[in-house]
Amino acid sequence: MMKNFFLIFLLVCTVACAQDKQVLSGETEWQKEMNADFKDASKSPLKKKDLKKFKGLDFFKFDSTYVVTAEFTRTPKAKKFKMETTTDRLPEYVQYGVLKFTLKGEEYELKIYQNINLIEREGYEDYLFLPFLDDTNGEESYGGGRYIEARIPEGDTMEIDFNKAYNPYCAYNEKYSCPIVPRENYLPLKVEAGVKAFKK
Repeated sequence: MMKNFFLIFLLVCTVACAQDKQVLSGETEWQKEMNADFKDASKSPLKKKDLKKFKGLDFFKFDSTYVVTAEFTRTPKAKKFKMETTTDRLPEYVQYGVLKFTLKGEEYELKIYQNINLIEREGYEDYLFLPFLDDTNGEESYGGGRYIEARIPEGDTMEIDFNKAYNPYCAYNEKYSCPIVPRENYLPLKVEAGVKAFKK
């Protein structure tokens, strides 16, 4: 009798613990890492009320069509400028280069930037910032556009993986100050890849 009771207790505990340590969704390693960071209260941009019920970000299905090799051209003698943000903060950036690529049979161009202050931080010396707008904004994806992280390439090409496009933190919490995507980085098509709009 005692043995049976112990087995039932063990079974209940195992089920309860498994529910407690819910495995966060994610089709790719990047998606799983994003979800883990958002679930972690020490890193998450989510408000407390959203964090409590967070079960995972909503992603477009991974699509290799949206992994492109772009021709990278360095912008010579680019001048520093103050990039507008969602607050009155004006961080200094420089246009680092131009990326030309083909997506779904059409040619496109995006400008890529470097944050002047960020390059002084260890580990960010070669960090580049690729913000973009597309025709999913305001519907399937965040209205203010999305970002992709990049590093300075060694040669004259760079891989752009739109499956790793993510929302600015202000999509989740208005306390954050986020760079506003320059209008010149608008892609006139639906980029159905990366993180979708956050449903609060």
